[in-house]
Amino acid sequence: MKTLLNDRRPLVYCPGCDHANVVQALNRALMQLKLSGNQVVIVTDIGCSGLFDTFYNTHALHGLHGRPLTYATGLKLARPELTVIAVMGDGGMGIGGAHVIASCRRNLDINLLVLNNFNYGMTGGQCSVSTPQQAITSSGFLNQLEQPLDFCKLAETAGASWVGRFLPEEKELAAGISEAVCHHGFSVLEVENVCTGRYARGNPRALREKKEHEHNPLFSGVVSRNERLEYGDGYRRLAAEQPAEEPFTEIAVEQTAAIDDRCEIMLLGAAGQRMNTAGEILCFAAMAAGLQVTRKSDYPITVLRGHSVCEVVCSPQPIRYTGIARPDVILALAPEGVERKRSVFESVKSDCLIIKAADVEIPPSQCRIIEIDFQQQCGITFINRGVAALAVLSCVHPVLNANMFRSGLFYRLKSRQLEMALVTAGRISSWFKENPQ
Repeated sequence: MKTLLNDRRPLVYCPGCDHANVVQALNRALMQLKLSGNQVVIVTDIGCSGLFDTFYNTHALHGLHGRPLTYATGLKLARPELTVIAVMGDGGMGIGGAHVIASCRRNLDINLLVLNNFNYGMTGGQCSVSTPQQAITSSGFLNQLEQPLDFCKLAETAGASWVGRFLPEEKELAAGISEAVCHHGFSVLEVENVCTGRYARGNPRALREKKEHEHNPLFSGVVSRNERLEYGDGYRRLAAEQPAEEPFTEIAVEQTAAIDDRCEIMLLGAAGQRMNTAGEILCFAAMAAGLQVTRKSDYPITVLRGHSVCEVVCSPQPIRYTGIARPDVILALAPEGVERKRSVFESVKSDCLIIKAADVEIPPSQCRIIEIDFQQQCGITFINRGVAALAVLSCVHPVLNANMFRSGLFYRLKSRQLEMALVTAGRISSWFKENPQ
């Protein structure tokens, strides 16, 4: 194959624009490397640089502005044998700068080609992150107030292991692209090109300054201090060393449910009471009886402080709505949880069952209330109230019976935690035999 250029897509750029030279240089580089179209992916975003993927007979992905490196990263990790080339303009570099820095730090074998024409050419010549402060743009004085970014210095500082800067008419551009593609790591190759459609009109010296720049030595090549393991190689090696994940637990329907309609249970506790664990035990128990279940949790970002609320819905029928407004059962186990859901008590149904800890105040209610002093009556600590409350529930409500509860414990807990939960369940059962409700 003599070229990878798409003969049905002419290189249409503004008069005097050198982007077409970059298109040709990239094609020469790929041909020098003897790469075929099905071995290359060109990923672009928005702007003049976003036309690049249409000019070649290769794989292509055209995405959101500033995001081509995110797509390129997924492509390279999934298909490491492909040559992945992301193309961005200076506009995309500003919008997606965090992705550029992350890619530099990561060192995945992607090649980033930056077409820097110092402004948003496609949308009318507004200033970009690389616009010089003295430049005249359609953004008025805004570029005078911000320092322009040096993409190569940024890439080098952020950890890119290959960095280069070229002018579009340089003979060495194709060789530079070829070298960047061969580099096993993240490469950033910037091509400076004055936008003749928008930028050059207000900045006539820019073209001459660019020509003068040709004779200056430019950034090019491996950044030795950033050379390191390529991310994909490291990822695959470490991933292979990880222990195999445990298979999903299959829940056998071995118990019998005693409800024939939807039942909503709200666990109101505090951080450190294992409310989520209690909710999961309840879910496993319900599934062991063939019921459908949903669970939602609500807790703040703090650790061991604040409310912890768990909402569980059990039903013989499919659950279309997972919200709970008027629960059938409330387990009130800590003031934080009660305060979080105080409004629920105002609308609760009269046949609702409330199981509450003796030291927890709840709003006045006409519901059936079972109060228990977990510590004094059963020797159960604060952190075990969730499991203890489920044990109470298994003694007094059809949504959970003793066999279901036992199945839930064995599905969710292991070793020491399981032993402690069984002890807690035993103490509650003994207390209920002596104090029937």
